[in-house]
Amino acid sequence: QAQIHTTGNGGAEAKSQTFLPRCASLEGLSAFRSLEELILDNNQLGDDLVLPGLPRLHTLTLNKNRITDLEYLLDHLAEVTPALEYLSLLGNVACPNELVSLEKDEEDYKRYRCFVLYKLPNLKFLDAQKVTRQEREEALVRGAYMKVVKPKVSCLLAVLHKGFTSRGSAYTPGHGECPLSV
Repeated sequence: QAQIHTTGNGGAEAKSQTFLPRCASLEGLSAFRSLEELILDNNQLGDDLVLPGLPRLHTLTLNKNRITDLEYLLDHLAEVTPALEYLSLLGNVACPNELVSLEKDEEDYKRYRCFVLYKLPNLKFLDAQKVTRQEREEALVRGAYMKVVKPKVSCLLAVLHKGFTSRGSAYTPGHGECPLSV
């Protein structure tokens, strides 16, 4: 179910809420250019998510969807939601959370937060946690290098079995297939 919050003309105090059924598409959302809050939790939204320009949107929650490509999403949000301050992506593959996946750990989540803050520096809250000054400073310095990428288990096994330089090149996560075969 999608929940839309809008304010009246010119940002007046009057607010309205619209509830939409579960959705896999956001077709028609462009009619709500004055949107300030958009809650799209528990839907079927994936990496093909396209939001129209929403210059006043300050709150967006996309919890428990099918988002896997974090960098694409963040680049898109930076372009179409310049006022965004509150973002939550919990329950998506793109949000590495040890409570959702046993393969993820606290360090993965810290790197994720750093990368998100690098891409969206105006955020005040990320995943229901306030952004700290220390996180913001680290994002400025290291954020570009914090994209969370882990090699496939089969590749790790091959590397361990054959060594790092058996073919004269090392595997770099996120840059194509593993050069070693199992």
